[in-house]
Amino acid sequence: MKTDTMEPAGAAGASSQTAGFGLPPGAAGAASPGRSADPLAPGVAPAASAHAHAETAADGRRITGIRARAVNVPLEYPVRTGVGVVATAPLVLIDLQVGEVTGHAYVFTYTPLALASTRAMVQALGEAIRGQPAAPFDIDRHLASRLRLLGRGGIAGMACAGLDMALWDALARLQRLPLATLLGGSPRPLPAYDSHSMDGEALALERAARAVDAGFRAIKTKIGYATLAEDCRVVGALRRRIGDGVQLMVDYNQSLSVPEAARRLRALREFDPAWVEEPTLQEDYAGHARLRAAAELPIQMGENWCGVEEMQGALEAGACDLAMPDAMKIGGVTGWLKAAALAERHGLPVSSHIFQEVSAHLLAVTPTAHWLERMDLAAPILARPLAFRDGMAQPGEEPGSGVDWNEEAVGRYLA
Repeated sequence: MKTDTMEPAGAAGASSQTAGFGLPPGAAGAASPGRSADPLAPGVAPAASAHAHAETAADGRRITGIRARAVNVPLEYPVRTGVGVVATAPLVLIDLQVGEVTGHAYVFTYTPLALASTRAMVQALGEAIRGQPAAPFDIDRHLASRLRLLGRGGIAGMACAGLDMALWDALARLQRLPLATLLGGSPRPLPAYDSHSMDGEALALERAARAVDAGFRAIKTKIGYATLAEDCRVVGALRRRIGDGVQLMVDYNQSLSVPEAARRLRALREFDPAWVEEPTLQEDYAGHARLRAAAELPIQMGENWCGVEEMQGALEAGACDLAMPDAMKIGGVTGWLKAAALAERHGLPVSSHIFQEVSAHLLAVTPTAHWLERMDLAAPILARPLAFRDGMAQPGEEPGSGVDWNEEAVGRYLA
């Protein structure tokens, strides 16, 4: 699939490669009239030379190209939830050129139906920031202003976050640093839990055994079966299989009413879940607060907070004991840094939701870091998937977030 690139205003006449995803603007042109191409040529004043060097450095940190591609990637296990099935991983891959380096990121659209529109939004917003300095907080404010009337939720917010993640990746590559180091921390092993689906008892036990054998000390299973008895049967079987030494989390994926959730959470106490995730509609903060007060079990939420403002609303309502921002929905790296500060102020442990490659770097600089979710959506199209050893995520020391494409696989799964 060939991705079109839109030329910015004033770019008419430039080649699509140069104006799109190739050389920086003006890199192939001649020197401006009245100015020597060599800033150190005879007759150039030192001040002019310094100014030319500053301009060159600034040009090396400008956004010069954007490419967005849609892929639909197979999953080892379909993600079955109480509200539906995610059969594949529909991803939009983002390549953002800054000077001579390219930053990479991806966003997850949950359904292939949203791939084309998300790819188009990423491409259009990328064109809107072409030529601007690679300054993530400035870009974040600029896009917020451009989208003020439209709103920054849904696909627009996902696209902004993907561009933000790619921009931070590019900056880390420019500095030849891992993303965590650029953010003021350092890559380090992180405790991870193996994230499973609503698999039914037999497959749930099989996957749990594999996870424990691989060294994971925590497992999450999705529940919300037709009856409370079936929830208890699956969770009880898992608890017996993994023993008390492995933490067990459960996730309802917003599938219950508040009264039904209250009934089921009371019954789950005997299995000692480490947390109960999104037992009711995520936007029902008051409902979550009532369940939290009555259930005497830790309530986890956050994967569906679209921006730090929604996170703040949930925390002010007392809706949860634990926080799980999603790097895409919370606003990319820039949004995550704000969320981490907010969680620290409220004393909430922070876990990640999918996007495990960039999340490993973000948790490394999160004061209340808790668990990294292992759910490997992008591994088939990555050159080097995130490694796990003895139940710990092992982010690398290479520059950036660790996201690089396996182009042969990308070509196979283009949508």
